Parts: sequence; C-alpha cells; structure tokens
Amino acid sequence: MTPLLVLPSLLCHVLLSAATVCVLWGDFELPVFMNNGDFTIGGIFPMHYRVEMPHTDYKLQPMSAQCKGFDPRAFRWAQAMRLAVEEINNRTDLLPNHMLGYKIYDSCSTPITAQKAVLQVLNGQETAHGAMCSGISYFSTCSCLSNRAKYPTFFRVVPNDDYQVKAIARLLKHFGWKWIGVVTEDHDYGRFALQGLKRELENTDICLAYHEMIPKDYSVEKVLKILDVMRTSSAKVIVVFSVEGEFYPFLKEFMNQNITGIQWIASEAWVTASVLAESYPLLDGTIGFAIRKGRIPRLRDYLLTVDPWRYPSNPMVHELWEALYGCSTSPASGSSQLPTCTGNETIRDQYSSYMNTSSPRVTYNVYKAVYAIAHSLHGLINCKPGKGPFQNSSYSVDCISCPDDFWSNLNGTQCIPKVVEFLSHDAMGMTLTVIAVAGACLTLLVLAVFFHFRNTPIVRLNNSELSFFILLSLTLCFLCALVFIGEPTSWSCMLRHTAFSITFSLCISCILGKTLVVLGAFTATRPGNDLMKWLGPRQQRVIIFSCTLVQVVICAAWLISAPPFPLRNTQYQRSKIILECSEGSELAFWCVLGYIGLLACLCFVLAFLARKLPGNFNEAKYITFSMLIFCAVWLAFIPAYVSSPGKFTVAVEIFAILASAFGLLFCLFAPKCYIILLKPDKNTKLNLIGKVTK
Repeated sequence: MTPLLVLPSLLCHVLLSAATVCVLWGDFELPVFMNNGDFTIGGIFPMHYRVEMPHTDYKLQPMSAQCKGFDPRAFRWAQAMRLAVEEINNRTDLLPNHMLGYKIYDSCSTPITAQKAVLQVLNGQETAHGAMCSGISYFSTCSCLSNRAKYPTFFRVVPNDDYQVKAIARLLKHFGWKWIGVVTEDHDYGRFALQGLKRELENTDICLAYHEMIPKDYSVEKVLKILDVMRTSSAKVIVVFSVEGEFYPFLKEFMNQNITGIQWIASEAWVTASVLAESYPLLDGTIGFAIRKGRIPRLRDYLLTVDPWRYPSNPMVHELWEALYGCSTSPASGSSQLPTCTGNETIRDQYSSYMNTSSPRVTYNVYKAVYAIAHSLHGLINCKPGKGPFQNSSYSVDCISCPDDFWSNLNGTQCIPKVVEFLSHDAMGMTLTVIAVAGACLTLLVLAVFFHFRNTPIVRLNNSELSFFILLSLTLCFLCALVFIGEPTSWSCMLRHTAFSITFSLCISCILGKTLVVLGAFTATRPGNDLMKWLGPRQQRVIIFSCTLVQVVICAAWLISAPPFPLRNTQYQRSKIILECSEGSELAFWCVLGYIGLLACLCFVLAFLARKLPGNFNEAKYITFSMLIFCAVWLAFIPAYVSSPGKFTVAVEIFAILASAFGLLFCLFAPKCYIILLKPDKNTKLNLIGKVTK
C-alpha cells in the first residue's frame, strides 16, 4: 500500500548540490492542494483508485496515465490533513512563530504515480535534489516496512500486519473455518500478509485451499481464471488482502459471474470502504478488523467548506461534486455527460458516508500523523547545541536522543558523558567537614571541662551523669554529619539517617530525663509529693533507654522493609547525573524525623512549665530555649530540603544537623562553662539555689 505522508523537505539531507542541472522529461503535475509555509509537508492520497495506461507504439512519447475512479473517502483524508495543519498554525503552544505548509498529491493508488508525487514534493520545477527524507504513513501496514535497519526513516501511525494476521487466524479458529481461500493484490502488502497468515496457521487444523493474486495490470482474462478457481473450490471462506482500488474492478467481475455463498474476511484496507459495501450488496456479512477510530471535532464543518464555488479552478473539487451529487458544476463543458447542478441535489447513496464524521478511522490516522510531524518539528526547533539530550550528527535526518548517562556537546554533534554531581570533599564539603569536626572537638572539650570539675556544685546539682550522656551523644551527632559527605554507597546510605536519628534521639532522651528531674526536684518540696522516688538514677536510665529504643525499632523496621539505597538521578537535572541516597521509604524517613520532633516538643512543654521555678540557676530556662532553637531549625529544614536541588539537598540536611547540635551545645552548656571557668565564685551550692545574702 502506498499512502504516505512525507516529512518537510527542509529536514531532508541534500546529497546533490541545488545547482545540479536537471532536465524535465515529463509533465510536472501541480498539487491538488497547496499552501506555503516555513515547513512544507507532502501529503499523498489515493484520490483515484485505478489508472488507465495509455496505448503506446514505442515510436512516440506516451501520454500520461489517466487516473480513473474518484474516491471521496481518500479525498476526505486529504481534507483532514489540511484541517490539522490549519489547527496547528492557529496554536501558540506548538511551533510558535512558524507556519506549516503543505503540498497534496493524488497517488491514483499506484506505486509509480506515488513515487512521482514524492519526487515532486521534494523537488521544485526548477531544481532537483537527491534527498533522503523521513516519512510517516497513515495506512501502510505491510510488515515488510518494520525493518528499522533497512527503512530507518520510515514511521507510521498504524499497526503493521503482524497483528492483523494473528487476529484473522484467531477469528478463523473461533468460527471453526478450516478450509479457506486467500486472494491478495500483487504487491508487497499482499505477499507479506500471506506469509504472515501462513505462519500463524502452522500447527493448526486450518488449511489453505488456494491463493490467487489480482494482477497489477488488470486483465479480464486473468480475473476470470481466478473466479473460476473460486467457483469450483469447496472453500467458501475467502480472506482478501487488497486495497479498495484494485479490489473494486475485481468485485465488479465477480458480481457478473453470479458466484454466491462466499463468506468474505476483509483486511483493514477495505473493510471500512463504504464505496465497496454500498456498490456491492454481495459483501453483506463481511467480517474484518478495522483501524481504531478517533474523534476530529471540526471535521464535518471543514468538509462543508470544500465546494466548487470556493475552489472554482480546482478540478478535483469539481470531480468530488460530480461523484457526490451526480451532476456537473461546469455547464459550459461539453465533456461531462452529467446534468448541470441546480443546487437541489442530494448526496448519492453510495457516497453518503463522505459526510459521516462520527467515527473516523484512516482519517484520524492522517490527523494524528500531521500532529506527529508538528511535534517532531517542535522538538527539532528546540534541539539547540548544548541545551538538550540530543545529537544531530552530520547528514542526520533527525535528532537522536542520547542515552540517560549522556548529554549533547556544545555543537550538538555527539553525546558526551553527563557531569556526575554529589556532595564531595570540594569547597562546600570541606567547609561542612571542618565545622562538623570543630563541633565534635568543642563538645569533647566541654566534656573534659565537666569531667575535671565534676565535683563542683554546678556539675553535681545539674545531674553530672546525664550531662556526660548528652555531651557524648552530641559528639556523635556532629560526627554523623561526616557520613553524608562523599559518594553515596549502600552502606553510607543506610548509615546516614539511622546514625543521625538514633544519636539525636539519645540526646533528646537525655534532655527529657534531665527536664523531668528538674521538674521533680522543685515539686518534691510539696507535702505528700514523692515524685523523686520515681526519678532516681536507675529510672532515668530506663527513660533514656526506652525513648531511644523506640527510634532503634523504627530504624530497624526501615532497614528491613525498604532500606535507603544509592540512586543515579538523571531526571531532576537532565544535564547532570545526581548521585543521591533514596530514602527507600519516605514514610519511614518522616516517621524518624517525626519521632525526634515529638521528643523535642515534649521536652519543650515540660521545660516551659518549669521555667519560673526558684533558683539562680534554673536549667529549665536553658532547656526551653534550646528546644525552641532545635524545633525552629528542623521546621525550617523541611521546605528547604524539599526544594533544594542536587547536592544542596544533602548540604541542607547537614546544616540542620550541625545547627541544631550547636544550638543544644551552646544553650545547655555555655552558661555552665561560663560560671566554671570565668565566675568560680558563683560555683557554690548556696548561690545556685538562690540563698546567698546580697
């Protein structure tokens, strides 16, 4: 089958110079419809379904072949192409600032005429180019065209015949038809469809009685021989692979022979051809697989605009009118045997489907093909050097998408490896590393100070054991930030969030235990209050262990069910490969953060309640302030984490870890270090409980 949509000639790779001298050996046919634009699409449609070859004596140049048998169905396909181009030109989101043009030719349902039309689309009347172009077919189903190595520039919007022959084989099996005949056209479409059907019928109980081919050069004698085979054969189920143009005259002779009792199985090429169904009642009961239908909202209104008065010089439009209404629009012409149109005619029965646009099939394929071309052009226009994942090498018809791990170079001529990005030990990574190590060292220094002055009142009254636990856990918090720096691996991804979450949970649990002790110590003076017996050293350890254990269980469930893993992200920034750790389970990630937030909020509430208790050194005030800073840092982290791209996502998380750790360190221990190192005279029990006489 020959119908083809040719991509714009501006995209074709010119093999010969435009200045090549050419000689026009035959008549140059003008397009049936033509419209200029920045990009010109060639449309080739079988608006006539047969050709009469002129007589030749090989002495004089033969006359041009005459196209006969006007087909309004194919004419409607051409109008669908024009409508699609018009819609695209009126859009602002598709090919902005560019206009599509078109040249529409009649193939007369023959390969030679179609070839001539293709060359006329590619060449002008003055210049000739040897060109390689891409084509999009709306109706070519031959499986022979599926070889991408042989036909790299051929595309289509219709399934190939491999699917159709499978369906026909299943149809025959379903109805129990085991003895069949096959009639095909004498082209690759028919030959490859027969091969595919035979392949599908192997190892089944369905047998082929005969195979006949409708001759390319129509001959009544040859057709009568085929009909004689059909008449004498006991096979009454006939599968036909043919376009309607070649099948139409065959059916005419078939009807004259008065052969009956045939069950026709139609290929997609003619199963919906209304001109056959309405001309030959013998086809009633035909079964076949049609092309999927679609919807073209404005098609009917557009068809109504095509009339001889709007296109007075277009002979094809006049021919359409003669076919639809059986009258001539040119009364002055003596060549027409039809009566002159009066304007009161109604559309003829056999062509009534021309205006039926409720379920377009091939028409919709044409419509889709034009839009496919438009979207391809739109992508090519945006295929700018260094701006996309495309390569467009010399003499290439199209942009070729680079693999996921590659990007086009500045000239857009080859694919080069993408830049790999992660938070390495560069300037940013080294800065964060230095801050984390400095924080850990500072925390250990404070721990050394507290250990040296462990027997002084300020250390003893503020629960030295819990203070040591808090300082050790803060040291681990600072150090866990180092795991986030460097190329992600399976182990580092699993260690990052689990180490961070468990160390912070330990730290906040210790602060929670200290807050409870502070609150219990000041309320224990009330008569009958024995709260402190439930907050002894052993109970404090149980509280810390229990609160930390909950986080350990959450992390264990996370690592078992959906552990974090390294990911090569090529979608967020298509010019880069971002190496990152995928959480594995976002629910688990937010549960971990949520649990730390819950502990921090509980600490804040209890410390806030104890902030006004008596004493010159009421630690509850500092715990309140530290939890306020902690919560503020992590609330600010959430939107920053979600919106930060690439390695900055990790940097934001490290910053939140370091900021919250420094906040806890300074708020909880800076006032104590100040008294221990700079104001030792205030490091007395009486001063700390507020009983010093001024």
